[in-house]
Amino acid sequence: MTTTLVNHPQDLMTMTGTKLGPTPSMQVTQERIDQFAEATGDHQWIHVDPVRAAEGPFGKTIAHGYLTLSLANCFLPELIRVDNVSMGVNYGTEKIRFPAPVPVDSLIAAEGEIIAVEENKGGYKATIRVTITAEGSDRPACIVDTISIFYP
Repeated sequence: MTTTLVNHPQDLMTMTGTKLGPTPSMQVTQERIDQFAEATGDHQWIHVDPVRAAEGPFGKTIAHGYLTLSLANCFLPELIRVDNVSMGVNYGTEKIRFPAPVPVDSLIAAEGEIIAVEENKGGYKATIRVTITAEGSDRPACIVDTISIFYP
């Protein structure tokens, strides 16, 4: 695992263009997919019915796109750690894309890049592009520009 360590939020100001990661892999199991379906009410067969999905376009169930997106939050602290903060805030996201599916039991990992940093009301707002890829896929499963504000 390669976590980029940042001593102080102000140090982010010089880090635009910095590549982050990769993270260790995590497996996307049917249990995780089913739990996400239960939490969100999205029980579409392509996600939760292995028998029907076996005859579908992917040959097995696939993770919800929004499940893959939500795992960006799991990968972020593995990509970057900012020390000397009183608080970090998830400000939002931009430019979310799902170029490829995540078949059940895939191993996924993330890489990142700091694409913008600016001062913001006493903190430092960092936009970090997180790219999540399933092992063996030639296209990313999810690309999202996450926005976090770090307060010293």
